[in-house]
Amino acid sequence: MATLRRITSAALCATALIALTGCGTLGIGGKSDKSDSRRTQTIAPTNGVNSYLWRATLETLNFLPLEQVDPYGGVIITDWYADPAAPDERLRATAYILDQNLRADALKVSVFKQVRSATGWNDSPVDADTARQIENAILTRARQLYIATVDNS
Repeated sequence: MATLRRITSAALCATALIALTGCGTLGIGGKSDKSDSRRTQTIAPTNGVNSYLWRATLETLNFLPLEQVDPYGGVIITDWYADPAAPDERLRATAYILDQNLRADALKVSVFKQVRSATGWNDSPVDADTARQIENAILTRARQLYIATVDNS
């Protein structure tokens, strides 16, 4: 549970930091290697899914190693992440961008948790509020990206 709080807090802090510093894309996206040391930039799609939601999702989940990214299908799947402070817990997230419109129902995030035991990694329940908080952070960042674009036009 502590790991979930830290990760949710990290996602919210990352979003706030991006908003406060005015940073653009953080060199995220694409398929990464297991060490996540070299990420390639994935271009926001021009059709299929909302580009603001796409960029905001990548920016918000940038602390998780990416396993699979499909910009035209709107799917982002992360690899397992274990917080060094709680190495016996690990998390993974899947984000689905379902529409071309910037709307709350155009985004679905699922979070999965496993706990290590003597028999290996076992699935564990995740607080439903965790995925909702990540979705809210993504939506907030997407709105900021949209407003910045409209203001510059």
